[in-house]
Amino acid sequence: MTYLVQFVVCFIAGIGAGLGTGFAGMSAAAVISPMLITFLGMDPYLAVGIALASDVLASAVSAYTYKKNGNLDVKNGAVMMAAVLVFTMVGSFVASKVPGTTMGSFSVFMTMLLGVKFIVRPVMTTKEAMQGVSARKRLVQSLLSGMGVGFICGFIGAGGGMMMLLLLTSVLGYELKTAVGTSVFIMTFTALTGAVSHFAIGGAPDLFCLVCCVLSTLLWARIAAKFANKAEPATLNRATGVVLVVLGVAILGVKYL
Repeated sequence: MTYLVQFVVCFIAGIGAGLGTGFAGMSAAAVISPMLITFLGMDPYLAVGIALASDVLASAVSAYTYKKNGNLDVKNGAVMMAAVLVFTMVGSFVASKVPGTTMGSFSVFMTMLLGVKFIVRPVMTTKEAMQGVSARKRLVQSLLSGMGVGFICGFIGAGGGMMMLLLLTSVLGYELKTAVGTSVFIMTFTALTGAVSHFAIGGAPDLFCLVCCVLSTLLWARIAAKFANKAEPATLNRATGVVLVVLGVAILGVKYL
């Protein structure tokens, strides 16, 4: 496998992952993993590790951009993040006691359905409406949502970023920019935890692929986050929806090549 082929695959994977992260708080693992496995023949466990590592900086930079524009709820995001981390372990434990069930396409279909939802029924909640919810109710909602997302992620191993975005917009009533900003804030820490554990268990990854994926994802996540924070709500909903649908279709295409 030549370095040129590796670079092209990683760069293209980074474009999809970065746009998904910057626009919708989507996990890079949903895009990068199938690309590395299909086109480079990489070990699936290490491919997921590289994808999670790519997520860390991309999510952190995106979260910083959203925070700078006043579109991040750090307090409730931290509560949700703690619940996600704890209940991911609970879900993993329960899954180990249950007969194997494969739901590998779960996050892909969720990505496409969520994309269609943003196009057909855009999230037009305002910050004023968000602030009408009591702090205590918001805290409880964040805790319960984090528990649900964490358990499902640990049990089936997929769908975290998309489920968080769905819950933040539909259940907690966040406007779209704050929902994405809070989602990428949470994903920064969950991706870091996942990447470290994958490399600790599976060994060192291909350094060239790791660097290419991290840099490409970081670049495109930065571009997407800057655009998203300046866009009008209706435009952002449509752009996010289109990105999610295209990524979902592309990932399905890669998986079934």
